[in-house]
Amino acid sequence: MKNQRTAGTGVVALVLVFGSLVFAGGASAKLVGEFTKFQQCPYTTEGVFRCLYSLTTSGEVVMGSKKVPIVNPTVLQGGYTKPSFEEGPEESFSKFFAAKNGETLTKVSQPVPGGLAGLVNCKEISNFLLRISCEITFENGITGLNSTLELARPASEIRVSENHLGEALGVALKLPVRVHLENPFLGSNCYVGSSSSPIKWELTSGATNPPPPNTSISGSTGTVEFLENARILQLKDAVIVDNAWSAPSATGCGGIFSFILDPIVSSAAGLPSAAGKNTAILKGTISTTTSAALRKVDAENP
Repeated sequence: MKNQRTAGTGVVALVLVFGSLVFAGGASAKLVGEFTKFQQCPYTTEGVFRCLYSLTTSGEVVMGSKKVPIVNPTVLQGGYTKPSFEEGPEESFSKFFAAKNGETLTKVSQPVPGGLAGLVNCKEISNFLLRISCEITFENGITGLNSTLELARPASEIRVSENHLGEALGVALKLPVRVHLENPFLGSNCYVGSSSSPIKWELTSGATNPPPPNTSISGSTGTVEFLENARILQLKDAVIVDNAWSAPSATGCGGIFSFILDPIVSSAAGLPSAAGKNTAILKGTISTTTSAALRKVDAENP
């Protein structure tokens, strides 16, 4: 069964009705059909009420002076509790549980336009050994630069609000992240953001309220679809956005030469970058179901 309609503020009512559906549990076996996307959700774990599979297929991240289009699909997946009010009396966020395979946010590289040449000019490096290493890298044609979004804090610090997502008003997803800049010359630990100083995205399907110079942008709940006899709620062509976050300087670039490369990379990328100068736009499909529904599907498919 598959019904569609354009999502609006009424989506929250559908979400609440859908969330009230309860199915009897059973012995674990396997998931089938549209339910297979939720196989990494810890749906048998105590406290997990619903499961999330959010597939981002396009969009962009603007950080400092660099814009990175999202061209390779990424996934945010896991489970979450019933809403609580620990964030304050006006808020209703759910606590998050990590994916069973540990890949709560899949590490997928996105090519950075301009590559390494957009960050590093070998001739500007005063250290002889580092300059030679830079020149060898370029001479060998290893000039591509990738950017990989990673969780900066444990998955338990992610927060989800179905109400805000459905109403297109307020923060729908709180996500602590860091950006891994990847090229052999930069070494394996070149990051923007860290566990102690994460980039804090507060994504909304509604309108943002950033400090200047950014102006308000809007997300969208997309189109509501009910799959598998209304046991899966899917928001197709959803867009969640945030352009009010800040980004720190790059750290760890070049290994033992990070004290030289960190300032070079940061300066070229326009980092640190204050709130109101960065943007995240994530476009894709957001799917949810109940943990009870998944347990029932398991029991029906030994």
